[in-house]
Amino acid sequence: MRLPALIVGAACASALVSLAAVALAGDDGYGVESITLGVLAHDVGAFGRSAEPGTDFNVEIKFDELTGSVWDALLNPQPHLGASLNGSGATSQIYVGMTWLFDFGYGFFGGGSLGGAVHNGETEAFERDEKSLGSSILFRESVELGFRFAARHSVSVMLDHISNAGLAKYNEGLDNFGVRYALGL
Repeated sequence: MRLPALIVGAACASALVSLAAVALAGDDGYGVESITLGVLAHDVGAFGRSAEPGTDFNVEIKFDELTGSVWDALLNPQPHLGASLNGSGATSQIYVGMTWLFDFGYGFFGGGSLGGAVHNGETEAFERDEKSLGSSILFRESVELGFRFAARHSVSVMLDHISNAGLAKYNEGLDNFGVRYALGL
């Protein structure tokens, strides 16, 4: 039952990003800026109890910064599309949103993201090793700190959080933390 929901979520997220890319493309076009791969500790309990086991394998695509007067006022975010797949059969997620990255100098950078996620976890859990996430569609936020080297490469640490912000009966939330490598295209 979980896998079909994840596949539908992936299709919806892909469609949203594709539509956004077409709608927001300027005269210069719109392309992929980087591909990121990572390994994340699953459900680390940064903002609640830790219940689910395993390690997540993370992949994310960031698109070119959005430009123009409206986007300049919003600090030129980058649309992203990603997935965190749990290797132990616990909650996996497909997500979409906007990322803001800022250079600190000497190769260091930091930033965060806001968006949404579709997951295959429990909305109302009855087992101790599961989370009651309350809804199949959740808000997703992340923070990231990293270092760029050799022009197109970077490594970073990232913490992400998904929850329904108290909009459903249950709202345990889920936090993942780990290391990622990005290749700029």
